[in-house]
Amino acid sequence: MKQTHEFMKLAIETAAQSGNDIPVGAVIVRNGAILALAHNEKEAKNNPLLHAEMVAISLACEKLQTWRLDECEMFVTLEPCPMCAWGIIQSRIKKLTFGAHDALYGAFGSAIDLRAQANSKLIVQGGICEEECAKMISEYMNTVRGAQ
Repeated sequence: MKQTHEFMKLAIETAAQSGNDIPVGAVIVRNGAILALAHNEKEAKNNPLLHAEMVAISLACEKLQTWRLDECEMFVTLEPCPMCAWGIIQSRIKKLTFGAHDALYGAFGSAIDLRAQANSKLIVQGGICEEECAKMISEYMNTVRGAQ
């Protein structure tokens, strides 16, 4: 469990680098080694596909030279949306650990659960460092989005 919290803390630190994007950070590891670190870049690069999870998957695939990430785990600060959830399922990541639940868009149990649509064996654990992750999102929404 200690390693889980360490990787979530790293995801939180990475999320803090999101700038004007919603502060979401993702880490992909294999056998305890970090393969990819990413944060949201949708606003920074004007690309709606650049959610932290999608960027991290792309980086890990490039590093491993395969799209099959079946020996990998992902740690992300916010429950993935349907786009990211499908990417996680399709890349065959074996375990997902996320921080804050997302009642509006969460696609691994909060709003919907896409695993049922794909007959997926993905293991999902939510609520790790949830308070800290939720606070980052809330502060962003109150300051950055509230000011717009």
